[in-house]
Amino acid sequence: MYTKRIFPIAGVLKWTRRHILLFIVLAFIPVFLFDVLGLKWLHVPWLPLGVLGTAVAFIVSFKNNASYDRLWEARKIWGGIVNASRSWTIMVKDFINNDHTDKDRTEEEIQAIKRELVHRHVAWLTALRYQMREERPWEMHLKSKRSNIEFRASKYRVCEDVEDLEGAIKSYISEAEYKEVLAKGNQASQLLGIQSRRLKELMNLGLIEDFRHMEMTNMLVEFYTLQGKSERIKNFPYPRQFATLNYLFVWIFILLIPYGIMEEFESFGEKILGLLSKHEERSSLMHVTQEAIAKHFVWFSVPFSALITWVFYTMEAIGENTENPFEGGPNDVPITDLSRGIEIDIRQLIDDTDIPKPYVWENDIVM
Repeated sequence: MYTKRIFPIAGVLKWTRRHILLFIVLAFIPVFLFDVLGLKWLHVPWLPLGVLGTAVAFIVSFKNNASYDRLWEARKIWGGIVNASRSWTIMVKDFINNDHTDKDRTEEEIQAIKRELVHRHVAWLTALRYQMREERPWEMHLKSKRSNIEFRASKYRVCEDVEDLEGAIKSYISEAEYKEVLAKGNQASQLLGIQSRRLKELMNLGLIEDFRHMEMTNMLVEFYTLQGKSERIKNFPYPRQFATLNYLFVWIFILLIPYGIMEEFESFGEKILGLLSKHEERSSLMHVTQEAIAKHFVWFSVPFSALITWVFYTMEAIGENTENPFEGGPNDVPITDLSRGIEIDIRQLIDDTDIPKPYVWENDIVM
């Protein structure tokens, strides 16, 4: 599932609106203590804070690069599944025939075998995407996870949340295979195993000769490889020591930044007062207004503090929401949509009937 326009500015502001209000409050408190209550000692020197900000920026960049690499690798894996599925279907379409059989099968029987193999492959795709949608304890910290669930509930639905795996694959395989697959833990692997067993039966019947059987078996090996790569990303999280420390360092910087820039804005206000003192028309309303603003110029640090902390928080949150590309977030790899596209494509290749329609877009979200 994914949006057509990834992270428009209005969407980002809405996504982080609660934290924007929090950052304004966090910036307001030290300025109130500094300017209203007169606690002029309440500030942090800018030099060490600047060094800390530079270090945090490097850490955030490292995490975001690693998170994007996980997302991009997942997209390449499923791109490989798309290409391999088409190759598999072409082999099914062209390799299965009566050229080496002792007893010729009718065209309808040959077509039924082709449909069986393609439908079983669709069942594998379905089982694999359901396995990728299963929740893991490390997938996003609690607040981001709750935010993601709220967004999904209000904006779109993930098909795997609505229909269970049993109902999704039942129409693609026989009743015996259905019971066999559901009795095992890794349904996707079991379906590839059944596919391999069926190829051996077809070879023994002469419907596939040895070389073609080997080529089709190699395709099953490729599917196992792609499945294993997907499982590697799903089952191995971004190292939590990096993610946790990154989150901690960002929030330390967020809490300190208002105390670091207050003195800078106070100094700037004093410079303005110095310029205004040289002005001849000191009694004019404009001059009085400018002088009042200059005396309390430190309050301009509130929006600037909120802006700086919002930038750092948003970059950290983007990395946090990108590191698990299969959980069903709005910017994850759209494996449900990809699976439906593959199904339509390969079933059309064998001239199948009752082909499902592609998912449609509603409010920029694929359903």
